[in-house]
Amino acid sequence: MADAPRAARMAQRIKVIVAGSLTRVIRDEAAENITVTDARVTNDLQNATVYYTVLGDDAVKAEVAELLKQYAGRLRKEVGNNITARLTPTLAFVADEVPVNANLVEDLLRQARAQDAEVAALAEGKTYAGDADPYKRDEDEDNDEDDADDAEGR
Repeated sequence: MADAPRAARMAQRIKVIVAGSLTRVIRDEAAENITVTDARVTNDLQNATVYYTVLGDDAVKAEVAELLKQYAGRLRKEVGNNITARLTPTLAFVADEVPVNANLVEDLLRQARAQDAEVAALAEGKTYAGDADPYKRDEDEDNDEDDADDAEGR
């Protein structure tokens, strides 16, 4: 069994090979919009998962997924020709959802900032109903501790 650092190095190499081979192997306009974002290889070096993103709408994404499924064997052959391993790992292509999730988080943060601005606008010029600091502090306790310290120091 291979170690994890070797699997990580192979994943990086596979990522570069697949990204460089996409337009050469897949001769379709949709292949130009594919960006390989990451690759992961299992520790036994048998399976590789390649993550990708696609510019375009859902129809383009579906077309690219079908193209990658169709050309997975040819891309695996390219990987096998360019790595120095006894076995060539099988390739599985997975659409990377990180950019979509990042956009959702950005939208939520934008909404939170807008709500914070509304609250700040409502609070401007307002005063507290009671004291600004509602927590009561016993000044006597602080003085008692100071007196005890002074008595020990003498």
